[in-house]
Amino acid sequence: MKEQGHPTVYETTITCTCGAVYQTISTVQNLKIGICAGCHPYFTGEQRFIDTAGRVDKFAQRYGSTRARRAAPKLSDVSA
Repeated sequence: MKEQGHPTVYETTITCTCGAVYQTISTVQNLKIGICAGCHPYFTGEQRFIDTAGRVDKFAQRYGSTRARRAAPKLSDVSA
């Protein structure tokens, strides 16, 4: 087996934007994440809208609106 086959493992500090700090082991040192289990809507039970880097605004500028529009159902003449 090769000597250099495995990556280097570090004791890592993971910091979330909500302020939560986790200590773990990883191949990357000092991770910064945008959402964690402490602030994710699935785990907290609250519905929150997260706009990452203005993507919703960019979409609204490009396509005009962020609201979904439903088209009226097409009624066809069915003769039996």
